[in-house]
Amino acid sequence: MNKNKAYIITADMGYGHQRATFPLKHWADQDLINLNAETKDKAWWDNQRRSYEFISAFKQTPLLGEFLFGVMDYFQKIESFYPHRDLSKPIWQQKFFINAIEKGLGRELFDKLKAKPLPIITSFFVAVYMADYYHYPAPVYCIVCDADISRAWAPYNPKHSKVIYLVPNVRTKDRLILYGVKPNQIQVSGFPLPMENIGSPDKEIIKHDLARRIMRLDRQGLYRAKYQSLINHYLPDETMINDERAPVITFAVGGAGAQKLLASTLLTSLRSLIIKGEIELNLVAGSRSDVAQYFQQQLKLYKLTNRKNLRILYYPDKNSYFEAFNKTLRETDILWTKPSELSFYTALGIPLILSEPLGSQELFNREWLIAIGAGIDNHDPRYTHEWLPNWLATGRLARAAMQGFIEAEALGTYNIEKLVFGDKKNRQFKEIV
Repeated sequence: MNKNKAYIITADMGYGHQRATFPLKHWADQDLINLNAETKDKAWWDNQRRSYEFISAFKQTPLLGEFLFGVMDYFQKIESFYPHRDLSKPIWQQKFFINAIEKGLGRELFDKLKAKPLPIITSFFVAVYMADYYHYPAPVYCIVCDADISRAWAPYNPKHSKVIYLVPNVRTKDRLILYGVKPNQIQVSGFPLPMENIGSPDKEIIKHDLARRIMRLDRQGLYRAKYQSLINHYLPDETMINDERAPVITFAVGGAGAQKLLASTLLTSLRSLIIKGEIELNLVAGSRSDVAQYFQQQLKLYKLTNRKNLRILYYPDKNSYFEAFNKTLRETDILWTKPSELSFYTALGIPLILSEPLGSQELFNREWLIAIGAGIDNHDPRYTHEWLPNWLATGRLARAAMQGFIEAEALGTYNIEKLVFGDKKNRQFKEIV
């Protein structure tokens, strides 16, 4: 039996916060705690979530939608990193939540947790505010879900907070320092990825899947001819086996469903390649029934229903969705998505085609992916049938897959376990770019 137990606190605001805690579910002393599903506070949180999802989806509406989203994004924007300066002053967004906490938001939950103090691991910054305000007596760890972050992620009063931050890269560590968090309270752990996609700390599952993926993404062998020594260095025990399966693209829509309309354009462009069996396509609706229904309508419109190489991934329950999505990723060769928390999944050796970022944090996730060579902006989706085969023929996507594996940290879940439950003498990790 696993003796490592903690309270795992997440939030139902899109997918990011919950996707970050799902790989840690086996440590939960009870079920994963959804902060905005707590009985007393649920109505208040539902109102916040509906507002966020409405504005995110409404962004697709010309002029007015873009204006409303711009206003929302302004209040959670990430300030420029340079010049270095003191950014520790709380922002409006934090004052909004602190005002609600002073009126009792989260009190019922934290009173229950304090009766049996265990470490808290959370992926939602509001839980940090609550832990500090209600003087939670056990250690609190906060998982950061983006490659750069706004002031909202740091404690309201950084000088008095004891929260330990588990961040995906060095940039996020440096950013938290600008926000007033003490350096010794920040650990560069990497983002927590699902164990079933990693294997042991030797990453044997990732290496096996990547070897197969490179063969599908480099049919003509151009990438391997140039970088075989690099492949041999990182995948020394893997046999590169050719298979006849077509490359598998997984198109994932975010939790607000804001980019579902792009699927129609993709189906228009890729229809002939799908019919010929030259690609496979997974349309990920997640837990949103409206997105799944839209995908079904589009398949009927383009006469693409009941094809084995075209699938819709939909589960009403988010945990069931995450489990199915993780399985799908093992057979995925290309992940097409906006640069959300899924950006860190490139560490599994999966290249990302990037659709339009949604919000300041996704702009920085995109910047990070492009900097490490693991993400590529999509060209005009109307002509995907032209530029995608070119990327496959030249090995460009195989290179991005390898870069993600090399440059991004895949062992975040193991690192977090060591930091929270391991020996105090062995809690430091190499810094990750």
